[in-house]
Amino acid sequence: MSVITVDGQQPFSYALNAAAAVAAPWSDLQNDILNDQALNLARQTISAWDGYGETPLIPLPGLAAEIGVAALHYKDEGGRFGLGSFKALGGAYAVLRLLASQTGATMADVLEGQHKDAVAKTTVCCATDGNHGRSVAWGAQRFGCRCVIFLHATVSDGRERAIAKYGAEIVRCDGNYDDSVRQAQETADREGWFVVSDTSYPGYRDVPRDVMQGYEVMAAEAFDAMPAPPTHIFLQTGVGGMAAAIVALAKRRWGDARPVIVLTDPDQSACWVDSFAAGTPTAVEGDLDTLMAGLACGEVSSLAWDILSDHADAAMALTDDAAVAMMKRLAFPKGGDPAVVAGESAVNGLVGLQAGMSHREVADAMQLNGQSRVLVFGTESDTDPEVYQSLVGVTADTVKSAVPAD
Repeated sequence: MSVITVDGQQPFSYALNAAAAVAAPWSDLQNDILNDQALNLARQTISAWDGYGETPLIPLPGLAAEIGVAALHYKDEGGRFGLGSFKALGGAYAVLRLLASQTGATMADVLEGQHKDAVAKTTVCCATDGNHGRSVAWGAQRFGCRCVIFLHATVSDGRERAIAKYGAEIVRCDGNYDDSVRQAQETADREGWFVVSDTSYPGYRDVPRDVMQGYEVMAAEAFDAMPAPPTHIFLQTGVGGMAAAIVALAKRRWGDARPVIVLTDPDQSACWVDSFAAGTPTAVEGDLDTLMAGLACGEVSSLAWDILSDHADAAMALTDDAAVAMMKRLAFPKGGDPAVVAGESAVNGLVGLQAGMSHREVADAMQLNGQSRVLVFGTESDTDPEVYQSLVGVTADTVKSAVPAD
């Protein structure tokens, strides 16, 4: 397959995944990564944490009509545990799983403080674009271990402060996100620390699997709340862990009737577009300079590839300008939609839907039409309030106080 570029007011590119098929089986390898038993444990554990509450599934009929689909639902993760993003489900859960493993205890024992001294001697670390590191730091503080977070050069000062407030030590790195991942692993190997990463690579799969299992809780909430199964799910990717978790549950729940799955990348870090076009994981080099900080990843996660290479139908590469326009569209809605605070990395799925529906050939390739029922995941709110205000023009509080427009 090749990457196809579509010119226009908001240009984009896409690649179909020739290896995907709705009839592709859910394999034993995939079930070893994510499965119903592990999901039930994650959901039972996370739902018992102080502050847990299901995040809302918001219908957007005005935007659906504007785009030209029958129904559009937005899973708003902005209120998740007060951390502002879905990442609260993954990083913190993986920290708890790791601490239980290292102490030989149950997760309940760790939560009850029965191994406080051993936990306090443990150091967890990770590289992050912002939200995952915040979750790991929050989990480390909640469960009682030390935390060190590695930030690459373009992570904003606001996101650094948001992580540091949970007691994490910050290490700034040269290079891009993938460089910071390597530095975190090298430092952990040298110091005897434990990496809690949301991306996997050869020899490192167990912890990222636990991160992804936490993400599946979000998918289960959304699927349970949908009035009818979606025909399409558009998912922003990054390394792909979140997308793989949602797709895994969609395949296990609906089998050959699963929705059409479309992944969306920033055009400056379109590793899934390039990988689908090549038929193999393909890295994007360079500084990965995109406003969509949480998606600025040049290498796909091997665990995510094991799932998405069979069960995701296409990938799209979209511009920063289109993302900002969608942030503003959600903040200043039309057609009776509620106002929604959506961060830079939250809207790329919506942007992909809008772009796909604007071109007949692309819509046909993705089986999009006026009967489509689409689910997207709003993965963050204003996780950097200063950046959000600079892009949207108002604060998140102003958006939240708005009255829906007719």
